[in-house]
Amino acid sequence: MVLVDVQVVIPFLDTISHLSDLLGQLPLDWFVLAQTVDDPDVLGQMQSWFSNFIQSGQVWALLIGLIIGYLFRGMTSF
Repeated sequence: MVLVDVQVVIPFLDTISHLSDLLGQLPLDWFVLAQTVDDPDVLGQMQSWFSNFIQSGQVWALLIGLIIGYLFRGMTSF
């Protein structure tokens, strides 16, 4: 079983090496070398997202969905 998996992975790795050769021949104009970040405050964005998640009531929808899903799974699996 392990040999079958290795036989599948080896051609994939060979394909990756051919792709890297192809990408090395492309002009640099095709690549994005930098990006513009409008708001670098990642932790502040996470805090804003979490407070919106709580205030909008989505946390209750998540909990109710998890409970109903767990109960439904328990009733349908024998």
